[in-house]
Amino acid sequence: MPITDAFRRVSAAYSAGEQRPLRGYLATLCSYSALVVGATAIGRRLGVRLPERVAVHDVALLSLATHKASRLLTKGAVTSVLRAPLTRFDGPAGAAEVNESVRGEGVRHAAGELVTCPFCSGVWIASALTAGMVFAPRATRLVATTLSAVAVSDWLHVVDSKLKDTAAEG
Repeated sequence: MPITDAFRRVSAAYSAGEQRPLRGYLATLCSYSALVVGATAIGRRLGVRLPERVAVHDVALLSLATHKASRLLTKGAVTSVLRAPLTRFDGPAGAAEVNESVRGEGVRHAAGELVTCPFCSGVWIASALTAGMVFAPRATRLVATTLSAVAVSDWLHVVDSKLKDTAAEG
């Protein structure tokens, strides 16, 4: 197959001898694209209209919520059970977070990278929350508000802990 041969050549030239799950990345990109196209098609079919503009406060709310959801999904100790089929526990990483390494090859490895990388998963989470703002804004704002409140609370816990450490040293 010419496409398969071309993909192998590109993959070999790109990876420089390293094992890179390019097929898995391609599957991940195709999945993301299919979800976006599917949401768009459903929205059109239901007659959902895109907002004229997005308010700054909604961008701030979605940003905080995306940050918290991506950290919770990719680093949370409690959510490690969701990542366990794709990862290996390497040790604690601080405040209720863990370090993990990705297991497997191909699509499994790519999926493992997605669920352990807050930057990677952030794109998916932000897209889901943004779609939620179009399809179900009230419910999405409630979820985003909850996640944002937890994010701010986490940061306050860290500041409080640092202040206590500084006071104990001084």
